[in-house]
Amino acid sequence: MTELIPIGDSIWLAEGAVVSFYGFPYPTRMVIVRLQGGDLWIWSPIGLSANLRRQVDALGRVTHLVSPNRIHHLYLQDWRASYPAAKIWGPASTIRKRRDLQFQAALTDAAPAEWSSDIDQFWFRGSPALDEIVFFHRSSRTAILADLSENFSAAFLQAHWAPWQQSIAKFWKIVEPYGLAPLELRVSWLRRASAREARDRLLACDPAQVVMAHGEWQKSDGRAYLARVFAWLG
Repeated sequence: MTELIPIGDSIWLAEGAVVSFYGFPYPTRMVIVRLQGGDLWIWSPIGLSANLRRQVDALGRVTHLVSPNRIHHLYLQDWRASYPAAKIWGPASTIRKRRDLQFQAALTDAAPAEWSSDIDQFWFRGSPALDEIVFFHRSSRTAILADLSENFSAAFLQAHWAPWQQSIAKFWKIVEPYGLAPLELRVSWLRRASAREARDRLLACDPAQVVMAHGEWQKSDGRAYLARVFAWLG
């Protein structure tokens, strides 16, 4: 049963099911932030079970459902069905992909007024393959990434990935302790200036911990971890 895990002041994470992404098993993870005033901000929602819903409802009112990139959208419709008053947010790439859902204005570098007092955001763009909004929760000093860092443990890969898939993961360095973005994403990043600017702004926040959607999240030394993760940007 999925349990909410507190990881700081007004912030929780929850582990979801393993899903297939082009034949590669990926774990899922979401983050919940309780904003000032009590509204809940749900990042990359996982499958919504009755047990998870009871825990979420005990925290506050679900107000914002957030997709950080066009890959992280699988369960938005389920959460919207359960919380019809919630607003759905994402970058323009997600909005184009999910035309069946009604989104708010596309997310960019500037945080909407609805959460700008609690959360900063950074738009990593410059690749035709993927752009992503990275978030920083101020009170817990937590950076929140989707696919710009994947940090699989050896135990997870041995349990879920075939040997040839494990070899790819190691070659791409999407394993501990490297935690890089997938190689095909890195080589597709043709225009890097704006991404470097976003990285530098994020590092200036001095993150203490880093939560990513896939792999072992970092409970300490967050800034040093991110500096290594984004060194490929130059």
